[in-house]
Amino acid sequence: MAASSSLPHHVPTALTLLFILVSATTTNGSIGVNYGTVADDLPPPGEVARFLLQSTVINRVRIFDPNPELIQAFAHTGIQLTVTVPNDQIPRLANLSFAQQWIKSYIQPYFPATNLVRILVGNEVLSTGNRLLIGTLVPAMQTLTPPSAGKFHGGYDVHILKPLLGFLRSTNSPFMINPYPFFGCSEETLDYALFRPNLGFLDPNTRIRYTNMLDAQLDAVFSAMKSLGFGDLEIVIAETGWPSKGEPSQIGAGQENAAQYNRNLMRHVNSGDGTPLMPNRTFETYIFSLFNEDLKPGPTCERNFGLFGPDLTPAYDVGILRPTVSTAVAARQYCNAAALLSSSVAILLLTMGN
Repeated sequence: MAASSSLPHHVPTALTLLFILVSATTTNGSIGVNYGTVADDLPPPGEVARFLLQSTVINRVRIFDPNPELIQAFAHTGIQLTVTVPNDQIPRLANLSFAQQWIKSYIQPYFPATNLVRILVGNEVLSTGNRLLIGTLVPAMQTLTPPSAGKFHGGYDVHILKPLLGFLRSTNSPFMINPYPFFGCSEETLDYALFRPNLGFLDPNTRIRYTNMLDAQLDAVFSAMKSLGFGDLEIVIAETGWPSKGEPSQIGAGQENAAQYNRNLMRHVNSGDGTPLMPNRTFETYIFSLFNEDLKPGPTCERNFGLFGPDLTPAYDVGILRPTVSTAVAARQYCNAAALLSSSVAILLLTMGN
């Protein structure tokens, strides 16, 4: 359904306040994580922040609501924190006084002790189909393939996304997207989605052969932005990931594929290769997610995107633990395996003795 044809005239003022009161300085190429909390078994935020600082190479974190406990937990860590405004607050943020109060309540008390670098307004707003949300702010888009023919959804392109992209340019802010090759792959394109050797996909317009789905998704977004005159804007990968468990009907869900996708993802976005249409660049990237979230609704995969368990042990190795920690984890896993083997042998001997 098409959104309303114009935005309220005071929206840019309120949103300028939201963005400018927070430093937008970031360093390209490093890896961040999405820290979701829809679970009842997670460790305290302070413990999580210390773990990320001391035991991992992660230096960016995105949270999905302005929870004061979460924001304060990252104080004096230096970790760059991105705060997301929940969708249900978007219409109220169109009011300048509410936006000012929001900043006073959730940002000013913690800045600069907490390294708040960015505020995201909403998450996957277009997919809600809510005219009120879309009419007040749209930080989302829909892309098509082939990559060179990428376009934003008709009706959203000129009336919603073009003003949004203009605002992002005026505030020197990136366009943040959620590409998920997992949700776009089939049995035939699984290797393509996982960055594994494959025949690739030939773009009939540019004659460029794509060898991984992420590049195709990024270039589709770039093509859509360029068609509106915003090919100069930076693109940030706000979410991407792969589930370690899913429904039997979901192609590719599993621990081995999740580890492979995230390892290859990190290598690719930091390589400096860029994409065919955006060469020689790195991409600021946030993996989804830090933990499995056992209370999330929907299919099994939605609860199984986590890199770590509630006890902060890795679900699988993707190379984000510091070397000394990786060694300790490997040693602990070896000891656990040895103990299990010893127990099995003891039980076997006892059985044979009887």
